[in-house]
Amino acid sequence: MKAVLCKSFGPPESLVVEEQPDPVAGAGEILAEVRAVSLNFFDTLLIENKYQFKPPLPFAPGAEFAGRVISVGNGVAGFLPGDRIMAYPGYDACREKVAVKADLAVHVPDDVPDEIAAGLIVTYGTSLYALKDRANLQPGETLAVLGASGGVGIAAIEIGKAMGARVIACASSDDKLDFCKAHGADDGINYAKSDLKDALKAATDGKGADVVYDPVGGDFSEAALRATAWGGRFLVIGFATGEIPRIPLNLTLLKSCAIVGVFWGSFLARDPEGSNANNLQILDWVQQGKLNPHVHAVYPLEDTADALGAIARREVMGKVVIKP
Repeated sequence: MKAVLCKSFGPPESLVVEEQPDPVAGAGEILAEVRAVSLNFFDTLLIENKYQFKPPLPFAPGAEFAGRVISVGNGVAGFLPGDRIMAYPGYDACREKVAVKADLAVHVPDDVPDEIAAGLIVTYGTSLYALKDRANLQPGETLAVLGASGGVGIAAIEIGKAMGARVIACASSDDKLDFCKAHGADDGINYAKSDLKDALKAATDGKGADVVYDPVGGDFSEAALRATAWGGRFLVIGFATGEIPRIPLNLTLLKSCAIVGVFWGSFLARDPEGSNANNLQILDWVQQGKLNPHVHAVYPLEDTADALGAIARREVMGKVVIKP
């Protein structure tokens, strides 16, 4: 089988495509034919050794995929050859076949396409965990989403609307904001043109946002925290700018607000049943039409480096999918 391999840490163009032996399903594992792989921003960090998790070399990028079960290992119940699944191996999905732990896989309904299913676990799983389990977002509350046109941003917008919130998308260009509004955002703030704190305050009649969803980091984090409402929740998702902000803690005292960490990967490891329940909720919302994941582009396996380059250059709105 073909696999895209990171054999030494470096930029996307350092990846190679090689023939590899077919994997075998071990105890508790599923062997699956990969039909679609979804790439995420952290894949660009993983291959350059800039991520907190460091897989052993060589490895394939791609944390999540959709496919069909080829065979199951000893001790696996509930999955049969031919079943459609989406799964989260964490890395190594950019190959034609993958062996993955059965408890990291979920059945996919027939009416959800592979390209959509492949991108539901990480971005939508992160966003649902953040908004439901960490922020306890309530109907009628205001949610501000930073980096709103990216994969997790669009997921947060759609899930926020599904949960009954008013959603303010914050992004760096007007075309990105138009894209966010097409996915349900009620309002938009271009933080390349406006002061983010002042704009958020104005958009909420001076009250501030009840929940801030921040996958961006850098200078925008403090600005958004200063525009968080009394009793608000500021969700730390990630640091796409590459800069981890230093936050003045007196801001949390003055607002009686909370800075809340969102480590979805650890949640998955510690509470797989809770994670699977969230995945089933996401699939149900997709079937109801409440979530409409946007696939920015589909690349063949051999062009995985180009796909990761587009993500690293911030050219992507929504998800990028690899088709082996």
